[in-house]
Amino acid sequence: MKLVIAISSRALFNLDESHRVFVNEGVDAYCRYQMEREEVPLKRGVAFGLVKKLLAMNGEKTDKPKVEVILLSRNSADTGLRIFNSIRHHRLDICRAVFTKGESTDKYVSAFGAHLFLSADQDDVRRALASGHAAAIVLPSAIDSNRSGQLRIAFDGDSVLFSDEAERVFQQGGLDAFTESEVRSARDPLPGGPFKIFLGLLHRMQACFPEESSPIRTALVTARAAPAHERVIRTLRTWNIRIDEAIFLGGMDKGPFLHAFGADIFFDDQLKHCDSARLHVATGHVPSGIKNESGANG
Repeated sequence: MKLVIAISSRALFNLDESHRVFVNEGVDAYCRYQMEREEVPLKRGVAFGLVKKLLAMNGEKTDKPKVEVILLSRNSADTGLRIFNSIRHHRLDICRAVFTKGESTDKYVSAFGAHLFLSADQDDVRRALASGHAAAIVLPSAIDSNRSGQLRIAFDGDSVLFSDEAERVFQQGGLDAFTESEVRSARDPLPGGPFKIFLGLLHRMQACFPEESSPIRTALVTARAAPAHERVIRTLRTWNIRIDEAIFLGGMDKGPFLHAFGADIFFDDQLKHCDSARLHVATGHVPSGIKNESGANG
């Protein structure tokens, strides 16, 4: 089994300055800017630490890597040379890449068989999600909150790990209707959401190590609270997926708890929770489910 991650250059490296050149001065000025700085390494981006830890699971020498990271970039091959030079400078084992010269990159997620797509381009992410892939918009966030060697990934529940079935009840009927429905359906597993397969792959990787020395730790960080917790726990049990920590917050801000967990990245469908989270940890917005329909999450 190999976990394949596709990532954009703006998620991996800090391209804020060059992106401003692109927005303010146009494509030609951007190309000149990047080519004149080909030998100047780019600084770490929001998802750099995540990628570093994922690649570290391969060890120093292996013929069968556990993880592969692929770069998908809207740069051209010419402007992408600085990105490849930065990959070499930071000693990242990334050898496969696509440079599309402004075209969308999401079509290559399927071609590479990627299990997760991280990008700063929301249109590419939305199309990847619509095609059935786990994908998230990497937001400007605090980084390097977890300095341990262990990779720690946190997930929201509804519309991320699970479908938005329960969230739709909440939006249409309010908290009382949601709670009543979840208690009544406590033994009915929730349908899977866009990140179910990705979490399952992480679980399979964890199973290759003794629990006390696993290089991966996962957490569910949800606004749910008792009695709506039971259906979540039973769903994960039915899926035969272990999650290491489950945090039921009953509507409290998620950011401080993600900091306490030491998440390398957190995935949530609601922007209000992402805004709390990204003050503390790297955060990916998953634009799926009812809260992201017709601008409802804007």
